[in-house]
Amino acid sequence: MLAAGCEALYPMERLSVMGLFEVVGRYLELVPVRRRLARRFTEDPPDAFIGVDAPDFNLSLELALRRAGVKTVHFVSPSVWAWRRYRLRKIARAVDMMLALFPFEPPLYEACSIPVRLVGHPLADEIPMRSDRAAARARLGLDDGARIVALLPGSRTSELQRLAEPLARTACWVHRRRPDIRFVSPLVDRATRGIFSRALARHAPDVSCHLLVGASRDAMAASDVVLLASGTATLEAMLLKRPMVITYRTMRLTWMLGRAMLHVDHVGLPNLLAGARLVPELLQDDAKPEQLGSALLDQLDYPERQQPVLEEFDRIHESLRNDAYSRAAETILKVVAE
Repeated sequence: MLAAGCEALYPMERLSVMGLFEVVGRYLELVPVRRRLARRFTEDPPDAFIGVDAPDFNLSLELALRRAGVKTVHFVSPSVWAWRRYRLRKIARAVDMMLALFPFEPPLYEACSIPVRLVGHPLADEIPMRSDRAAARARLGLDDGARIVALLPGSRTSELQRLAEPLARTACWVHRRRPDIRFVSPLVDRATRGIFSRALARHAPDVSCHLLVGASRDAMAASDVVLLASGTATLEAMLLKRPMVITYRTMRLTWMLGRAMLHVDHVGLPNLLAGARLVPELLQDDAKPEQLGSALLDQLDYPERQQPVLEEFDRIHESLRNDAYSRAAETILKVVAE
């Protein structure tokens, strides 16, 4: 967006915080930001305000702007299908149009008379049905004949602080049993690379892991199996047709309250989209090296078990291809014109 000429009023990284209690540390910073944005866009109204994700920040801003007569569109449905379904009442007051990425989302909004349009997922349009493992390895300088595990411990600093150690210990556990396996890990920036590098040095000093800044898609495409934090990266791994093991850790109180409010049996997007446990999920107290490592080796050593999973990945990929950006743009223009 910056490259396209957008003006950044505040750094996006300050909004990138997950969890119920993790946001408390940023609350005193974020509330004045939201208040200033509401005042700015009320005094100088845009033709439309498009809130992209970040629902806990954007929905309140959208509510204030819609009351002031600004058209509001929210791009990326909040996970009301998973938890905190009561948010639908606020969404009904806050948005003129909800743009949904997944086929199971629109019925929830339609049942509450909230305008919604399924646009599909942009990643499904961008990623081809078949990815070239050899080409990805060549781009990253990786051995074409090696067995490679990609480690993705998350993009946020808070995620790295909780997942760097278990993923490093898992790499060590796997290396001791299968020293032929190689590791590659893409990190979002130098800061997160530093966190993971220190975790590897402390907990897996004998493990050779090719650390990258960026290039997460190439790293996953180059791999035989992916160990990664729950989030959008799991969808990307599925679209690349890579076997995976999903993990996550958060504050214990956040975890306990979150589990109590969940309406679904899975947290990984491949499993949610399939409506079944396609890939392993080892979360919170189950995110231990021996469990994560065993799940990885199981994926590597029994490829025949992966064929039905990969076929389901293909089916989901096709269902999400919908020329998402064009559909989203068309819908936004219609909202502005009405």
